Formats: sequence, structure tokens, C-alpha cells
Amino acid sequence: MAIELVKENIEYEQLLGENTADTVVQEEYIIPDTQPDVLKVLMVDAKPSILNTEVMQDKVYLEGQVEFDVVYLGKTEDGTEICGVSYSAKFSNYVEIEGAAHKMISNTDYYVEHIDCNAVNERKIAVEGIIKLKSEVYSKNELEIVKDITGLGDVQFLRNPTSIDKVAGNTSVDLVAKSHLQVPMENPQVGNILKYDVNIHKKQVKLLEGKISIEAFAEINVLYKGKDTADVFHLSDDVLLSQEVELEGVNSNMNVFEEFTVDATECNIKEDDLGENRNIDIEALVKANVKVQSKENVDVIQDAYSPDLNLKIEKKDYEFNLVYGHANTENIVKENLEIKEENAVPIEVILAVGKVSITDKKLVEDKLSVEGIINVSVIYKTNDEKNNLSSLNEDIPFSSTVDIPGAKIEMSSIAKGDLDSLEASIEANTIAIKAIVSVRGRVNYNSNKDFLINIVPLEGEKPKKKASVTIYTTQTGDTLWKIAKVYFTTVESIVNINGIENSDYVLPGQKLIIPGRAVI
Repeated sequence: MAIELVKENIEYEQLLGENTADTVVQEEYIIPDTQPDVLKVLMVDAKPSILNTEVMQDKVYLEGQVEFDVVYLGKTEDGTEICGVSYSAKFSNYVEIEGAAHKMISNTDYYVEHIDCNAVNERKIAVEGIIKLKSEVYSKNELEIVKDITGLGDVQFLRNPTSIDKVAGNTSVDLVAKSHLQVPMENPQVGNILKYDVNIHKKQVKLLEGKISIEAFAEINVLYKGKDTADVFHLSDDVLLSQEVELEGVNSNMNVFEEFTVDATECNIKEDDLGENRNIDIEALVKANVKVQSKENVDVIQDAYSPDLNLKIEKKDYEFNLVYGHANTENIVKENLEIKEENAVPIEVILAVGKVSITDKKLVEDKLSVEGIINVSVIYKTNDEKNNLSSLNEDIPFSSTVDIPGAKIEMSSIAKGDLDSLEASIEANTIAIKAIVSVRGRVNYNSNKDFLINIVPLEGEKPKKKASVTIYTTQTGDTLWKIAKVYFTTVESIVNINGIENSDYVLPGQKLIIPGRAVI
């Protein structure tokens, strides 16, 4: 009978490494002729996006774009009014990751680490800042393991269950957020949109039998100037996004990891039934990239030998980066922001927006410790009749702990943060901020495993049995498998002749009878 190796192919992704790179953005822009001169910049909102990603030798090349929404106080013949302008800038950079190669998988995260905007003169503004780029590179591998061997007669196999993070599925889902905002009749009509913003929060992805349930909220904020007035107003909406998609083979016992991005937005002013500009329609395309992994327990052959044949055993060492655990936590962050202008008392918050970025992370025993900042921008009214609008921009630090029992310092980790809600109010001449930040943490570890990949009978004289027995004294580290292999017998024979109850447990110094060993 011919030898037949029963094999199985397992596809898995190996986290090769991660790194960050700072991209400096410096641009000057001319205020359009249709807009008033600049008196003071109130707010700049930077929205980076990645347009192209290419994994190269030892690095990841990224091309992106930053959209700037600038809100400023303009000078008019009648006094001042709030204005908004939008610009964009392209950028490119490399993230160095040793061992990266073409066709590997890359996940990229990005956030604005710092952004500032100043008036160069009454018709020109300068924007400068730092975009933090973070890339993770995964190698896509296939492992061919030997699960069984037939046609070799009496062969002893050492089988061990081995855990592997197997890729169960990847999918990308398009979600559309639509909002129809209506201006109350007590407020003036919409003159023009100063800025609008879409923030995805309260994300939840659940695995069902053969399906994925995706749910999130799109928080929409619009700042607009009233028609025939200098007053500004804020409208907001929170739109539920939900969808179920089929993905064969997934179930609730698997691990799921997701990333949400806002790919495109569109904002339009519409007339109501009276012909007034009181409706604002916003549509945003939100992309959810979902990866599902299963913790696959594979019963593989780790070693083999024959009491009757000389065998050549071929093994290969594989290194795996396995998910140890992951968890989420929510944090309430509170801070009172001081007003910097003298003699300007805040009387009403018009708009408050924020973004979360993770600045540092480290593993301690059983925990992932995370440091981050919330960049908060606030536009508010003051009691100053001449300059009744002002703003502030502050970084609020926070710290968080994600409990992952059993996590060790030497393991690796990934942490990401989301801003679930942000509230701003006037409190004792300060701007009181209350934010809820959710932090997602994942801990991985490296594991090296030997797998049997081939077995070949060797020609030559077969092992010969002797009728005599051997008395063997066990040593530290011995197992019955190791002893049986050395003496060309079987674990079952040693267990039976010595009356051993637990074949997995051998004490050093035990005297064992080894039946008729072979002489080669």
C-alpha cells in the first residue's frame, strides 16, 4: 500500500509589524473675492483621508488628502460677520516597517495630531499641522499541515491540538447616512453653510450564524449663517446606520474587528413648501471594513516514529501572531476650558466638535494602559457687542485602562479610540466639556510551533527486537512518548507493563520497565 499524507491548508494572517510617521502640512490660501476680509480665524477643521496605499519593500507608501474647513470672523461695511471657506491639500509619505513586501495587507489609521490656522493678511490665511499616519502590515500565509498518514503500517503519532487564528472572512459594506434637517420657523432662513461634519460613533458589529449585523450612528453637525443676518446657528442629527450581510461560515464564537470611514459627504440647501431655504439635506457614504477570525483548534501530527521502520521525519517551524484577547471600555472625560480673551464673558455655546487620538499605549499585567487626547473646538457667543463671537481650541488629555486578564508585558497591543458624545456648556465663565470616549484594545502574542510536513521510510535493515527488558530511570523533562520513541516501543506497551494510570504525567526518578528494545 502506498504512503498517503492527508493534509489540510489553513489560511492565516501574520501581523508583521506596525509603525507611525508624521506628515507635515503647510499651505497658504487666498480668500475668494466673494468673501469678506479676515479679521480673526475662529476654527479650522481638518479631515484627512487616504486615497492610495501601496505596500513596498520595508515600507508602506501612502497618498492622501486633507480637507480644511475654516470658519473666520470677516470684516464688512456694516461691521463683522462669520464666514466659512473650504480648501484641500494633497500629501504623501512612507511608514517604515521592516519586512514589509509587495502584496502584503496593510491597515492604516490616521488622525490630526496638530492643526493651526492664522491670518497672514486680510486676504490670505496659512494652515499648518501634523497628520499622524499609523500602518499595520499583515502577511497572508497558507499553512499545509499533515493531519493523518496511511499506508505505513505500525506508526506511532504524537498528536497535539494547536490553536491558529484562521481568517474566516473579510467584507466591505457600504452604509448611507441620510439626514433631512429643518430650520425652525423662529430662526432665519439658511444664508450659507459655514461647515458640516459627520462623526461615526456607537459602533457595534455582531456575528450571527452565517451573517454579520452592523450598527452605528452618524452624528451630523451643521453650522450655518442666517439669511440677511450676521447670526449663526447650529443644527444636528444622529442617524442610525444598520445592515445585515451574509458571510458564509461565521458564527458568534468568532472574533470580529471593524473599521469605519466616511468616504464622501454631500450637503445641499433645499426650499420648503413656502419657498424658503429652511431644509438642509446631508448624505454621507460610510464604509465598514470587517474582518472575522476564528480560533481554530487543529489536531495536528507533531511527531512520528515506527517500532518496525526507520523513518525520516521532516518538520518546519512556523511563527504565529495570535490574538490573546480584546475588549472595549468607556471613559467619561470632564474639563473646564478657560476663556483666553479678557473682558469677554461667554454667554452661549454655538458649536462644539471634537476628535480622539491615541498618543501612547503599554501593556501591564492583565491590562492595556492607554493615553490619548480629545481635540476640542468650540465656537461661542460673548457679551462683547463688537466681537460677540469667539472660539477656542484645546487638547484635553485622558487615560484609560482596558482589562484583558492574562495579558503580559512582552505581548503586543493595538488600541483605538472613538468619541461617542461631546457636550459643552457655560459654567462660571468657562466652557465645561463632558465627553464619552470608547477605547478598543487588542492584545496579540507570538507563538512558534513545529509541524510535521513529510514522512519518508528509509531503506535498510529494520529495527530488531530483543527479548530482554530494560529498566529505565526517568529524568526531568521526560515523557512516555520520548521514552517510547528512543526504545522503539509504544506508549501503550510501557503503560500496560508498568500499570501506569496517567500517561501524561511522569515523575523524575521513576523506574520503568521498557519491553524488548530494538537494536539497529
